Order: sequence, then structure tokens, then C-alpha cells
Amino acid sequence: MLRAAALRPINVTMLVIGAGVFATTLAWWLLPLTLVTYASLVFLAARDPIFQRKVLGGGEVPKTSPNATESSDVSPERRARWLPRGATRLKVEAALDVYRKVVAAIVTSDDVTRTVLDDVVPRLHAAADRLVDVAQGRERAAEVARDLSRNTGSAAPTTARQENLRELESRISAADAEISDTYQEFLDLRAKVVRISIDSENPARSNDLNASLDGLNARLEALSELMTPQGEPPREH
Repeated sequence: MLRAAALRPINVTMLVIGAGVFATTLAWWLLPLTLVTYASLVFLAARDPIFQRKVLGGGEVPKTSPNATESSDVSPERRARWLPRGATRLKVEAALDVYRKVVAAIVTSDDVTRTVLDDVVPRLHAAADRLVDVAQGRERAAEVARDLSRNTGSAAPTTARQENLRELESRISAADAEISDTYQEFLDLRAKVVRISIDSENPARSNDLNASLDGLNARLEALSELMTPQGEPPREH
């Protein structure tokens, strides 16, 4: 794992750039700075769970979340069209539109930027799939909540039914907030890609983008697991 991290293209590129600048300027302080930066990137890569799966899995990074039951050949945009028409679907489609623009910005960038962001695109695909997972879970929870509300109106409410309804409403609110936040997160990621393409030699910019994307995937994965059918409270009749 450490060897793979040491030979990671982004890390080697940073080492080559530092050595090239030193050879040109003969500024001695660049050598320790380059080595420290390279060592930090290797350390972070070796601890990155997505990079570990990529190495241990023979170079493949899953493009869909573990909770996705649909075929990996189905794009998140197509899955989003299966959502019921309404505010949730519109917000998801808007977020996916920005996601595609982020991917396009990386794919059409220069060689150096693509090397720096070599493993970002698969993680963007994973985030998009997890976003649709959350939206699907949100719609299932909303359907159950509507059934519980109708039953509550036609019969004396029980404590268990009220608790189930409150739990579902809490999950729905969390999903709505995360879907809206994901749209803004994709916008921020697009801006960060542009800044990296302008200043690709600054490792802090790529580290910031990677941290944001890892955090987004972690939140979406946790919420999609919470929204799975197995976790839904039982309906009462």
C-alpha cells in the first residue's frame, strides 16, 4: 500500500515539479519543502480508504454506492428520472446537472490538472449515486409517513404510531437538507476544480477538494444507509 501511495501519479508529479524548480532556481530550501510535501501526500494517500479499495481491488473504484440495487450501467441521471415528480426530483436533477459540469471540467482540463485529480471522477460518480439513493429512500419514507398520517386520522393514534411518524419525518427532513447541501457542495467542487486548473502546483487546493469530496461521500453514505427499507419502522394498519 505504501509503495502504491509513493508511486501515485499526483505524488510523483509533485516530486518532479519540486525537483524541476530546484534545478532551475537552485534554491536549496525547495528540497526539504518538496520532500515534506511529498511525504505528506504519500501518508494521506496510504490512509485514504477509497485509494486502498482502488489498490486492493485491482485498480477499480466502485462507481455506485454499496446500497445501490440498480445495475451499475444505469446512470444517476436516469435513476433520478424514476423518482416521483416533485420538489425532491427537481432538486436532485439540479444537483446532478452541476455534478456533470464538474466531471466535464476535469475531463476537459489540461494534462497536469487531470493527473492531480486522477481519482476524483470515480468519487464524484459515487457521490452522485449516493445522492439518488438518499432521494429514493426519502420518497419511500414519505410514502410510509403519508400512510401513517391517514391511519392516524381514521383511528385513535397510538404511541408507537406517533413515534414511527416522528422518526420518519426526522429522516425526511435530514434527507431534504442533505440533498440541498449536496447541490451547493457540487457548486463548490466545480469552483475548486477551476482554481486547481489555474494553480495546479499548489497541493493545498487539491487536498481541500479531496477532503470536501470525502466528507460529502461519507455523509451521503451514512444517510443512504439510514434511509434503506430495512431501517424503516413498520407500518401500522
